Amino acid sequence: MVKKIVDLQEFLWGFSIISLVFYCLRGLKKAISMASVTLINSPLSPLSSPSSCSSPDPLSWVGQFFVKQEEAQQENNNSPENVWHESYRSTVHGKISQQNPGKVLQENTEANKDLNDHNNKSEANPNILKNEGSGKSVNNLEGGIKLRKRPARLLVPENSANSELCVMERKLDRKEFEVEGRDFYLASKKGRRELMEDGYGVMVDILGDPKQAFFTVIDGHGGRAAADYVAENLGRNIVKELGNVGEEGSQLEEAIRIGYQVTDREFLSQGVSSGACAASVLLKDGEIHVANVGDCRAILSRKGLAHSLTNDHRVSREDERLRIEDAGGFVHCSNGVWRVQGSLAVSRAIGDLHLKEWIISEPEITSIPLTSDCEFLIIASDGLWDKVNEQEAVDVVSRNKNSMESCKKLVDISSSRGNMDDVTVMVINLQKFAPN
Repeated sequence: MVKKIVDLQEFLWGFSIISLVFYCLRGLKKAISMASVTLINSPLSPLSSPSSCSSPDPLSWVGQFFVKQEEAQQENNNSPENVWHESYRSTVHGKISQQNPGKVLQENTEANKDLNDHNNKSEANPNILKNEGSGKSVNNLEGGIKLRKRPARLLVPENSANSELCVMERKLDRKEFEVEGRDFYLASKKGRRELMEDGYGVMVDILGDPKQAFFTVIDGHGGRAAADYVAENLGRNIVKELGNVGEEGSQLEEAIRIGYQVTDREFLSQGVSSGACAASVLLKDGEIHVANVGDCRAILSRKGLAHSLTNDHRVSREDERLRIEDAGGFVHCSNGVWRVQGSLAVSRAIGDLHLKEWIISEPEITSIPLTSDCEFLIIASDGLWDKVNEQEAVDVVSRNKNSMESCKKLVDISSSRGNMDDVTVMVINLQKFAPN
């Protein structure tokens, strides 16, 4: 009986201790909550005020620990640096939303740069922040932050001198144009490249003779420098050499060959790396002299039938490939196209300084008599011949009676069949050059 009473007393004693501990924990939690609320609502910290030191609570050392954590978090959120960062981000995003979205990357880069400059200065003097964009100070007074709005970004007008030059160049480099001259028609259209690299050259009334003329169509690559140079100088150099030779056919061909080589040599002396293919026609003394380097072609219509007067100089030709390999070069096939040194698809051209050891400028020349059944010539860049066969081209010109409409129609046919290259078509009426 005595043992049972002792056990009951121990049970009651243990229950009392557990109740007391539970009650103390509840009081501790309530005290911490009240202290936190008081700290947040009060402008001054209770730990730094005189009243907080006058009547300490028995559990205040625990409360102070949690209070300090709350205070540190609150001070971090309200710190001048965070307020400045948030204001700066709002200003930047506000500007971006009002301006061109394409400038987002530039604005973010400038914002990061300004933030880094601000961090370095705020470490030296945390009470003064300086906005580099506005050149005005931002002061930290009585725990508050006075921020001044960042001024709007200055936008440089687009009508600068450089932009005016670019606009002028774009106007000169038209996508499509037509030329109607005496006894010839020409139509040209720019492909997907940024610049039009095709060109042409015409000389009539050579040495005062209306039955002597020179025509050429040029297909440039690697820029338009070579095409422009050939258009201006090839015919002039050939005519100049004609004065140094006799009237025999072989001597005329030699003058044409020298004219091509002189043009190539003089262009290479400029140190420009672009190149150009060309097909040319010299009408003189009742004969047609056709020359070419590269893949521009000249097609003769005789009684409605197409006769090719040129052969393309491409690496796919076995004789051209062997010539290049014998000179120490190599050819490589990429996506079904053979290329010299893995880069250029033609084996002869004017220019191409970096490949001149293998890309020669010696033309192949064909000479035939100009008879009454010779109707017209079509000279065109490969932008036409890659999509239109020779007889089809002759048929189109015949139906349209050698007019400008025929040139434009051939250009349109090439484009409609997926041609993305520059294309230039010239039609020459041979009837007026035939001997009496």
